[in-house]
Amino acid sequence: MSEHVAIVIGAGGELGRATAEKLVAAGFTVVGVDRSEEGLKQLPDGIGREAADPTDPAAARSVIDRIAAEVGVPEVLVNTIGTYHLGEALTATPEDLRLMIDVNVGAALWLTQAVVPYLRERGSGSIVHVAARPGLEPAAGMAAYAVSKAALVHLTRVLDLELRPLGIRVNAVAPQLLDTAKTRPYLTPDLLAHAVTPEAVADIIVYLVSDAAAPVSGAVVPAYGA
Repeated sequence: MSEHVAIVIGAGGELGRATAEKLVAAGFTVVGVDRSEEGLKQLPDGIGREAADPTDPAAARSVIDRIAAEVGVPEVLVNTIGTYHLGEALTATPEDLRLMIDVNVGAALWLTQAVVPYLRERGSGSIVHVAARPGLEPAAGMAAYAVSKAALVHLTRVLDLELRPLGIRVNAVAPQLLDTAKTRPYLTPDLLAHAVTPEAVADIIVYLVSDAAAPVSGAVVPAYGA
C-alpha cells in the first residue's frame, strides 16, 4: 500500500496522461481513470489503470473505493475530464446542456463526494479540477459549455469553503486553448500560436497539489498562454 497515492481522472487524454506522468516524477503512486480503455493503454508502465465513467455517481464512488482498497488511501485527486460544444444560447437543446453539465460539473461533484471521506480520514489532501476561460469570462457561441464551466468554477469555490476546515485544499486550473492532437486540426495558425501544451498545464496542476502550494485553496488559476 502506497503512502502517496494520486488519482488522475481523464488519464486517457493528453492532459490527463501528462499530469499522471508528472505526478509519478514527483514521487506519487498514480492510478489513471478514464472511460476509454484504449486511452488508458497509452499510459506508460508503472501507472495504474481503471476504466470507469465518473459521470455516474455510483461508478465514481466504486472506482475511488477500489483504488483506496487496492493501492492506498488517496492523497490527491485530479479531474481533467471535460467535453466541448459550440452553439449559441438560442439554439441550445436540452441534450446539449445535459451533456455539458453531466461531464463538466457533475463528474467533478461525484468524484469529490467519493474521495472526501478518504481525505478526511487522512486529515489532509488536495483536489484539482480543470475549468476553462469561458467559465470565468462570458464568451459568445458556446453557451452550454460556458455555463457548465462556470458552474465548475463556482463549485470549486464552494468546495474550498466546505473542505478547507477539514484540511482539504480544492483548486482549479483554467486553460483557454490546449494544443492537443484532437484540437490542433481545428486551430488556425494564429490560435495555435497562443495555445498551451498539456505538459504546461500539467506542471501547474502538479504545483497546486504540492507542499509548496500548501497556502493555496479556492484558486482558479488562469492558463491562457501568451
